[in-house]
Amino acid sequence: MDLPICVAALYKFHPIADCAAAREPLAKLCCSRGVKGTLLLAREGINGTIAGSDEAIAEVLDHVRGLVGEDNLEVKFSRAKTQPFYRMKVRIKREIVTMGEPDIDPRQDVGQYIQPEQWNALIQEPGTILIDTRNDYEVEVGTFAGAINPQTKTFREFPAWFKAERERLLGQGAAPKVAMFCTGGIRCEKATAYLKAQGLDEVYHLHGGILKYLETIPAEQSLWEGECFVFDERVTVGHGLELGHYALCRACRRPLRDEDRTSPLFEDGVSCPACHGERSDEQRARYRERQKQERLAAERGAAHIGASPNERVDEEI
Repeated sequence: MDLPICVAALYKFHPIADCAAAREPLAKLCCSRGVKGTLLLAREGINGTIAGSDEAIAEVLDHVRGLVGEDNLEVKFSRAKTQPFYRMKVRIKREIVTMGEPDIDPRQDVGQYIQPEQWNALIQEPGTILIDTRNDYEVEVGTFAGAINPQTKTFREFPAWFKAERERLLGQGAAPKVAMFCTGGIRCEKATAYLKAQGLDEVYHLHGGILKYLETIPAEQSLWEGECFVFDERVTVGHGLELGHYALCRACRRPLRDEDRTSPLFEDGVSCPACHGERSDEQRARYRERQKQERLAAERGAAHIGASPNERVDEEI
């Protein structure tokens, strides 16, 4: 299959003193080169996913390295048949991944990186506590065998979850090893910094995240079960970063199984079983009108790009 689009998921914790000054040149470069996606800028660094031609992505990454330094920019590459984003957004945020703990700085103290090749041995070691730092709708699609699901709806809930569960998880004796993982590495990097600040020493995280693991580890050696949710139109990927089998709810941006789309609560672009009870009739009416305008635009051969009602652009890629 011809996959001409390069998809780059990237992040780096690095001080950016003037995000406003950095935003416009970065946005202009991306738009001029036909690159689409989302990049988040904050005083603590940069995070996001972009897609475009190989040459354009290389040019944007060179510009990003000029902002945050040449070394240790985390980038995971994959391919797509068509452009997985509708537009280009460069946003300024308080955090590049929102935890709500202003004193946590992964540049100062962070857990130990574990390469994908060593990950299986660590999480199979007796006594190791394995924690999935992603949100509930992501964990439902796939996770590592034996991982704890904190059942958080946003990453901001993770510190409160850990404080509430700490004694049950760790007990009163010597603290066990804690291994954490996320999609691309940024959430578990910040989570390990938080646990270190809470006094834990034996804290580890998967370098490059699930995406690097699925890219690196053959399926027959893998401990991953299911697929991995990604924050773009591919929806999910599997081993080898092959395209997954889920669709996307246009109302809430959650992944949809085949049976979800046969539910009486599913209406394309309006609701799904997961979000139907979270929206009012007025909101669903707005989504229905947006869906109508998108259909009419498609019939005219034009692109209608309406704002998604509940984008999760500040979570993590």
